[in-house]
Amino acid sequence: MEFFCYHRDRAGSVALRDELLEEHWSYMDRYAAEMIARGPTFADDGDTPTGSVHIVDLPDPAAARAFAFDEPNYQAGVYRDVLLRRWRNLLRRNMWDFPGGRTGGHRYLVLGLGTGQAADLVVPADRDELIAFGPLLSDDATAWLGTAALVRSPDPETARAVLTADRYADIEVHDWEFGGRR
Repeated sequence: MEFFCYHRDRAGSVALRDELLEEHWSYMDRYAAEMIARGPTFADDGDTPTGSVHIVDLPDPAAARAFAFDEPNYQAGVYRDVLLRRWRNLLRRNMWDFPGGRTGGHRYLVLGLGTGQAADLVVPADRDELIAFGPLLSDDATAWLGTAALVRSPDPETARAVLTADRYADIEVHDWEFGGRR
């Protein structure tokens, strides 16, 4: 089962986040085989971290909750909240298989919070710039709750356009980069 996990940073937690960087990476190393995508989000300055995205393939919702809430930054109070949802990998690949590679261009997390009828349940025709794409689902995968995408795009507005705007209560766009040890 695939899960989308977005830990959002608490204001003023950058120093603590930096202090725990090796613990965070070591924790994530334990999930290397299950990892579909990972990486931090940033404020508009492109430097200040605002959160951490992890898309993982785990056995069940209980394992996903353990992954999200046992994470060292969460345990230490770096994060203010966690969005954890079932997710379906419509591209059927991980971020390391993205043909565009790790560098070059701007990368974004596009998070559509659903309302009403399900939308964007198929991969858009212009898939070349998609790093990850899929619906956010309830634990039992029967209810559509939104869509999460990782996109290479020239700007946030173009990234936002990967989703059908009028089908969501809100669409968030966050600067994002490939994660992992540098």
